[in-house]
Amino acid sequence: MRIDIITVLPELIKSPFEASILKRASDKGLVEVHFHNIRDYTDKSYNQVDDYQFGGGAGMVLMIEPIDKCISALKSERNYDEIIYMTPDGETLNQQMSNSLSLLDNIIILCGHYKGVDQRVRDTFITKEISVGDYVLSGGELGAAVLCDTIIRLIPGVLNNETSALTDSFQDGLLAPPVFTRPAEYKGLKVPEILLSGNFPKIEEWREQEAIKRTKTLRPDLLE
Repeated sequence: MRIDIITVLPELIKSPFEASILKRASDKGLVEVHFHNIRDYTDKSYNQVDDYQFGGGAGMVLMIEPIDKCISALKSERNYDEIIYMTPDGETLNQQMSNSLSLLDNIIILCGHYKGVDQRVRDTFITKEISVGDYVLSGGELGAAVLCDTIIRLIPGVLNNETSALTDSFQDGLLAPPVFTRPAEYKGLKVPEILLSGNFPKIEEWREQEAIKRTKTLRPDLLE
């Protein structure tokens, strides 16, 4: 998979890709992540890429021209399955969406900033708009990092145990059950006996029951 991230602050988003699972995926050649600074595509003085809103109002808006130039340059080199815009009013990211995106070959992620991007960018170039929650960030960079993490960890070969991702919360519409590790008893706190039994069919049954119980308590909306 190749991911091209368009941003006015590439230094803000690069660090998550230099450690942990995201770096491992890159080192294995399973994913390529490239960062593109919108300022490299403007001919305005002082590398200007934003301007005031028509009609007045607070906040600056990213201009269409440098974004057009950047996206057009990328599209001249390859075909893209999705061109995604990170925005608070987009479709809320969920596990099913991440599953689908992880199957694609090439995607562009455009990070909004300031008051957002000129609406003509959204109308002309964007194929999918994604939000990471009902709140506003200073820019789309952190949301893009979240999106990339949810996608990349699902690519076969990224996780040491590929079945791990299949048992995560939301994969089957439920929250994950509680998990325990050694020691089996700590200061009187004991691990459930069933997990020590070696009876794996019963253990799986227990885990499913616990997942349903947790979901009913913490996220009953998932069962509706």
